[in-house]
Amino acid sequence: MGDHIVPDQQPPGDDTLTTDLLIIGAGPAGASLACFLASHGKKGLLLASAPGTSPTPRAHITNLAGLETLRDIGLESQCLSLATPSTNMRHTRWCRSLAGEEYARVYSWGHDPLYKGAYESASPCKHVDLPQTLLEPILVRMATEGGWGVRFHTKLLKVKQLEKGVEVEVCDDLLKRQYKIRTRYLFGCDGARSQVVREVGLPLIKKPGQGLALNVLVKADLTHLMEPHRVGNLHWVFKPEEGVDGREAGPPPWGWAAIVRMVKPWTEWMFIFLAKPGADLKGEEMEATDGEYLERVKEVIGEEGVGVELVHASKWWINEVVAERYQEGDVFCLGDAVHRHPPFNGLGSNTCLQDAFNLAWKVSYVLDGKASPSLLDSYTLERQPVGVDIITRANDGLRDHIPWQQTLGMLSPDPAERTKILAEFESVTPEGRRRRRDFQKAIEKTTTEFHGLGIEMNQNYSHSPAVYLDDEAGPGPAVPEDKVRTHVITTYPGRRLPHVWVNTRIPTKNMTSTIDLAGHGAFCLLTGFGGERWKEAAQKVGERLGLQINSYSIGWNQDYEDVYFDWAKKREVEEDGCVLVRPDRFVAWRAKELMEDAEGKLEEVLRRILGRPKDS
Repeated sequence: MGDHIVPDQQPPGDDTLTTDLLIIGAGPAGASLACFLASHGKKGLLLASAPGTSPTPRAHITNLAGLETLRDIGLESQCLSLATPSTNMRHTRWCRSLAGEEYARVYSWGHDPLYKGAYESASPCKHVDLPQTLLEPILVRMATEGGWGVRFHTKLLKVKQLEKGVEVEVCDDLLKRQYKIRTRYLFGCDGARSQVVREVGLPLIKKPGQGLALNVLVKADLTHLMEPHRVGNLHWVFKPEEGVDGREAGPPPWGWAAIVRMVKPWTEWMFIFLAKPGADLKGEEMEATDGEYLERVKEVIGEEGVGVELVHASKWWINEVVAERYQEGDVFCLGDAVHRHPPFNGLGSNTCLQDAFNLAWKVSYVLDGKASPSLLDSYTLERQPVGVDIITRANDGLRDHIPWQQTLGMLSPDPAERTKILAEFESVTPEGRRRRRDFQKAIEKTTTEFHGLGIEMNQNYSHSPAVYLDDEAGPGPAVPEDKVRTHVITTYPGRRLPHVWVNTRIPTKNMTSTIDLAGHGAFCLLTGFGGERWKEAAQKVGERLGLQINSYSIGWNQDYEDVYFDWAKKREVEEDGCVLVRPDRFVAWRAKELMEDAEGKLEEVLRRILGRPKDS
């Protein structure tokens, strides 16, 4: 998708544009931020050095939390119409080749019967496979329809912080022309090589990387191999015997093992090749021709006569990097610019979307005078710990695959030892029994990558000044023993609003999620039987503070019926209490029961959260 330009006001002869909002980078973070801001009625400029939207499907898993942000602005249906449904994502496999022997498989992305109920109760959304090549055009199109000027082929050169606002210098690579832009706020969404991060000097926390990987995108019709008995969107392919006793030639150093990822069922694939342990990652042995890439791809497929077309090949470093803070003055950075990691657990683009969703309502409220600029300080406080968690989990997801490789002897440089280990797998001996048991346990260890509902949904902002904890008696829910898999469902301030299906007294065809009652750029107050005064308070306080506060009562003969009594089980307040939800659907505050001065308390809470003293 190419340029769409909305002219900005520019005095004749002046090479400086002015805008309230300037986003650098049009990937999932930048383009979604433009969409979320547009949903608040805000316009600005979206610039990217690339010639257009992504030509390769790098990010692809869209999880519940990520899809909820797109649902909020009406994009879920469009995304689902283009995405691969979760039914094609139900397995991850380990095999000798795509056509050959299978060593193991596990359920993926909510399909394990043990976890399916947890996924269904967590969100109205489901996991889908939506490659970046399809998501970005949806976002850029919506941004332009919302009044955003979008310009590709535009490189950022310099960033200068002003007393109020930011001045940047950019270069139009088509016209070879440099010009300046002054903006109230600048957003760095320019990826893992972020120029914005470098320009403003955000410090980075870097851990040792885990090597080099090679993406080889191909077109190949493998329908006959996948359906119906190999359905899954991830396939680990390796030959434990390669290079042992001359039985198989050793793999090329750049293609020791492969993760084969479905891009489009079942005709487009990403072959992610991992380098041989101990290989010189910067040496000539990591170089290969297109012909060598295709030869290795065909070996991994494992069936003669399959036509394969090479589309694209690129290398990338496996990073574990997060910024210490996400903002400096009037500059805010998000997405891969501030958290860089491998794709395990499918957290990348989803975290980009949530960074943007968190920031957009705050910026909009500040620009509209509904909140003090101090509200923006909560962005780093809330999102940076999330960044730490996701880069750690994504890299742990890769490290979790080491035990099964060790069990198979794949990491041993000694051919004799590897021969002995492989023989043990086939032996009716205590050693063989132990080896097979250890392999099973090692495969099961990897399932945290594919059933990570906790890491996906348990963001915790309770330490933020943008939530109100004064009425809480304790520190909130305990950290679960398995914090990666286990979703903590709670209305504790700073936690995600629980999803519950509700309906009207006379049932309608489609039930409504509490998720859909909240959000949409407004605060939301949920109460129940006997809580009418909370709704009256929401209306009066909203009018006084210039805020939209949507209020609903859930329960017996209320605005909505608690269809399965799930809200009664999850709300953690009495039926005449209330739960106040921020525009990003995180709980801001809750009252255990009706208070005598409901109106005064609600105003106190909102003023605290928005940084508005009593006289403002």
